Amino acid sequence: MTFLRILPFLLLTVGMFYYPQEVLSSATTGLTLWASYILPALFPFFVISDILMKQGFVHFLGVLLEPLMRPIFRLPGKASFVLAMTHTSGIPIGAILTCKMRKDGELTRAEGERLLAFSSNPSPGFMFGAVASGMLANPALGIIIVGSIYISNLIVGLIFRFYGDSPSVPPRQKISLRRAWRELEIAQQKNKKPLGELIAESVRESTSTILLVGGFIVFFSVITEMLTVVNITHYLAGLTNILSDGMLSPAGGVALINGLIETSLGCKAAVTAFSTLNIQVGVLAFILGWGGLSVFAQVASFTASTDLRFLPFFLGRVLHGILALIVSQIILLYSEIPTANIPDPLTAGSHIWLVSLRWSFLYFLGIITLLILVGLFLRLRKRYL
Repeated sequence: MTFLRILPFLLLTVGMFYYPQEVLSSATTGLTLWASYILPALFPFFVISDILMKQGFVHFLGVLLEPLMRPIFRLPGKASFVLAMTHTSGIPIGAILTCKMRKDGELTRAEGERLLAFSSNPSPGFMFGAVASGMLANPALGIIIVGSIYISNLIVGLIFRFYGDSPSVPPRQKISLRRAWRELEIAQQKNKKPLGELIAESVRESTSTILLVGGFIVFFSVITEMLTVVNITHYLAGLTNILSDGMLSPAGGVALINGLIETSLGCKAAVTAFSTLNIQVGVLAFILGWGGLSVFAQVASFTASTDLRFLPFFLGRVLHGILALIVSQIILLYSEIPTANIPDPLTAGSHIWLVSLRWSFLYFLGIITLLILVGLFLRLRKRYL
C-alpha cells in the first residue's frame, strides 16, 4: 500500500526523463498560461480581498446581508463576500477565503463545507475572453456560457442548503447601516497595523498563493501531456467511445478526459473535437463547471490546513458540471444564437487580462451592490409588512 502511493510519481518521473522535450513544451505552455493570464488577472484580487478582510469589510457585509444569506443558503451574511469574490475573480479565491474564514471562526465546519461546494467558478473574464472570444470566436456566446455557469452554481448552493447540521443562530438584532459601520470600526480597531505594513503583508501572502496556483497549473499541464504521449489518454478515449455506444468520438473522448484533468486544455480540445455549436457549448459548460483535477488539487492544498472535508466540494463540482450542461442546452433551446456586437478582447487592441480585469472589477461592484440592495429590501419588507 505504501509503495502504491509513490508508484504513480515514479512512473511520471520515468516518463519525464524519457520525454524531456514534451515535458519542456507542456511546462512552457502551462507557465505561459499562468504568466499571461492567471497572474495579472487574479493577483490584484488576491491582494484586495485580503486587505478588505483585514479591514473589516466582511463584517460590514455580514450585518447587511444576514437576512439574504441565512434563509436562502443557510450561511452567515459574511459569506456574501466570498460569493461576490468567487463570481468576480474565479478559482481558487473562493476556497482561499472560505478557509481563512473557517480558521478565524467566522464559519462553522458545516457552513464552510456548504460554502466551499458552490464557491468555485471560472472568472467572467476567462469565460468571455479566453473561451467565447478566443476559442469559439464569438464573444456574445460568453453570455450563454457565463449564464449557464452562474445559474447552475446558485442551484448547487440552494441544494447544499440542506447539507449539514443547523448551527444555533443568535437572536435577530436590528440590522442597520449604523450597526454595520460599527462592526467595521471594531474590526479595524483589532487590526491596528499601519497601512504600509498591511499592504506589504497582503502582497506577501498573495504572492505565495499565486505562485502555488502557477505551480499546480504547470504540474498538471505536464501530467496531461505525459498521459497523451504514452497513449493513456487515447486508450481512455476509446473506452469512453465504447461506453457511450459510439456517440462520443475518440477526439471527443480525448477532449473530455483533458477537461477532467485541466480546464483550459480541455476547453481547447472540446472546441476542436466537436463541430456542432450546441455540443461545444454544452461540453464547455460541463468542463468549466467541473473545474478539473488541477483545481481539485489547489483546493485540497488550502483545505488541508483546516478541518473542512473535501467530499462536499467534490460532490458540488460534479453537480455543478452536470447542471451547467443542462442549463446551457435549455438556454440555447429557448434563445437565438447571440451575435451582438460585443468587443472582442483578442482584437480590440488590449491584452485579454486587462479586459478581464475591467470586467471582473465592474462585476464585483455590481454584485456587491445587488446583494446589499436585496438584503436591505428583505429587511424593509419584513419590517413594514
